[in-house]
Amino acid sequence: MDQTQRTIIIDDTTLRDGEQTAGVAFSVEEKIDIACSLDAIGIHELEIGTPAMGNDECTSIQAITQLGLNARLLVWARMHKRDIAACKHLDVDMVDLSIPVSDQQITNKLSKTRNWVLDSIQHYVSEAVDMGLDVCVGGEDASRADFSFLLKVIEVAQQAGARRFRFADTVGIMEPFGVLAIIQNLRNNTDIEIEMHAHDDLGLATANTMAAAVAGATHVNTTVNGLGERAGNAALEEVVVGLENLYGFDVGVNLTNFSDVANKVASASGRPIPWQKSLTGEGVYTHESGVHVDGLLKDFKNYEGVNPAIFGRQHKLIVGKHSGRHGVMRAYSELGIALTYVQAEIILAHIRKYVSISKRLPGEKEFIRFFAELCNFDTDSKTVSALAFN
Repeated sequence: MDQTQRTIIIDDTTLRDGEQTAGVAFSVEEKIDIACSLDAIGIHELEIGTPAMGNDECTSIQAITQLGLNARLLVWARMHKRDIAACKHLDVDMVDLSIPVSDQQITNKLSKTRNWVLDSIQHYVSEAVDMGLDVCVGGEDASRADFSFLLKVIEVAQQAGARRFRFADTVGIMEPFGVLAIIQNLRNNTDIEIEMHAHDDLGLATANTMAAAVAGATHVNTTVNGLGERAGNAALEEVVVGLENLYGFDVGVNLTNFSDVANKVASASGRPIPWQKSLTGEGVYTHESGVHVDGLLKDFKNYEGVNPAIFGRQHKLIVGKHSGRHGVMRAYSELGIALTYVQAEIILAHIRKYVSISKRLPGEKEFIRFFAELCNFDTDSKTVSALAFN
């Protein structure tokens, strides 16, 4: 890819599609807090709600528009007169007008025809533009649409005044090579802004989003922690780090305080961050294996491909069943106790037995007890932690 193309606009939809996760409902205060946090780290666009849901939803949308954020603000609507009318006077920058574009949904969801879809786009996009709104036409189920029909949809959308087309993999069935090919093909046939909206049903949302960016998409949808319907959407943190580290994109998002953002969304959604969640999970920068710890103590790059400092975090070395002598010696050195290799080997046997039985890691209390037993000291002695082998 040409270096001048290595930019992308993040359109984060945590407050719209993320909140559509089954059972999730953000309060107005939570939405404001999340919006401010995302704006502070440099997110370019925020999709902040669905006006047709009613007065309460519109109130939360207006509360965010009044914050004076740097991010452009979008709302989502169906290609329907009532939905578009609900967007009026909300002071947002863009509306995503969504309509099915696959024969599967045109026929079996709407009981309509392709011509009806094209007529609707022409009519309602023009209506929204006349209201003073920038318009993105959301191609629902675009991943199952006929390609020639997609081109016709985009042609009609542009003629009606739309500035962007959202390619939605609504049911999450695509893979990166297919995404790369179809977005490149769209890019070669139209100059409209193209936005990728990926779902994670096959665990490929992040990969598909990156493929779209490499292929020439101008915008990508994300959600914090990958929140979203069913298996979720492309995770914001994964997309940003992936595009920057793997493809050299200048995304312009500062993730130093992202852990705070991730925790806010986790708390507001009631969906905890899994221990092994990529990049943000508690265990991601935690190491136990003896071979790994030995390598990490020499150079952290030996076993970490992403520097935790990107997220304002640090490496964490723990001692457990799979630890080696170097890890044990390091843990005891932090207690002011210097062990020899032989002594570390003896204590390691105690540690492995302990974790196998208790199913948890030893803490300082257990370390001191193992040490005291080895030295035949009283485990209650207040001087134990200050003693060292000669």
